[in-house]
Amino acid sequence: MTEPANPPVFDGHNDVLLRLPLQGRSFFERGTRGHLDLPRALEGGFGGGFFACYAPNPRKEWSEEAAISYTEQGYDISPAPRLDTGRAVRSTLAAAARLFRIETESEGKLKVVRSASEIEECLERGVIAAVPHVEGAEAIGEELDELEVLYRAGLRSLGPVWSRSNIFGHGVPFRFPGSPDTGPGLTETGRKLIRECGRLGVMVDLSHLNERGFWDVAGITDRPLVATHSNAHALCDTPRNLTDRQLDAIRDSGGMVGVNFAVAFLRSDGRQEPDTPITEIVRHVDHMVERMGVDHVGLGSDFDGATVPRELGDVSGLPRLLDRLRERGYGPEELRKLASGNWLRVLRKTWGE
Repeated sequence: MTEPANPPVFDGHNDVLLRLPLQGRSFFERGTRGHLDLPRALEGGFGGGFFACYAPNPRKEWSEEAAISYTEQGYDISPAPRLDTGRAVRSTLAAAARLFRIETESEGKLKVVRSASEIEECLERGVIAAVPHVEGAEAIGEELDELEVLYRAGLRSLGPVWSRSNIFGHGVPFRFPGSPDTGPGLTETGRKLIRECGRLGVMVDLSHLNERGFWDVAGITDRPLVATHSNAHALCDTPRNLTDRQLDAIRDSGGMVGVNFAVAFLRSDGRQEPDTPITEIVRHVDHMVERMGVDHVGLGSDFDGATVPRELGDVSGLPRLLDRLRERGYGPEELRKLASGNWLRVLRKTWGE
């Protein structure tokens, strides 16, 4: 009996643009480190996704390894300091330039896309559709001039904060256990940023934003609420995950959540354990589907930005995840929605065609 064909996966988040230079590897060569490159992407049916342009913290000022402390229940990582604007601009533009160079060098195998119809066309043709995403808006100043320029260069998705504070709002800390209600909401400049994103048609990513900031965005925008790479707080109570009340608000807005593959956001004990089964990802998909409906759930791997289950391995392991979802009882149309269909629907409502 012929196995059913898997739909291509459009993914909510990856950090490959950061990881490539740090690991000294090429996007075009099959690697043994990291999670994502062109050969493994084609093998795994990776149809594209949001490519993060992220400005990292200087290691001499802050690193996760130095900032972590362990408690009886879990761990706490002291918040990263605010990032210097000049450094953020340089890092963000360098990442975006890296993506454009990859597009040129790919000879048609990867395309930077600016519309939902372009994504759909790429998925049909087997071309990787790459959406530039700014994770943490430190490269944008109070007057938001940089947002206008980045939009015209191809930016279509933006997370106001990473897990640190900036002029727009406050990110949740990395902690277990803990609530996402960790402090004040958006600043006035942050509210202005959300309104301007709405005017331009830039999707606002709620992953990393604290709970009060989440509700501030929900009160400002009339676009679908989206968290590109977050999980269910009811199953793993880290501040990085979303409460059921937040999931309800996302559903009611017509939005969606991309389920994150990071083991520390999957496991009920919050441990950074690579020997975590793929079924932990399925568990979060199940919870969100039961809470929100299948039309509001997708995938948001966090490839090259997190420890993922060893059983999955890297992007070439996506068929194993789809097989587990199929075994769980998800039919062909439901798998299509989870893999890419829901992303296309939400992006059409946010960007237009």
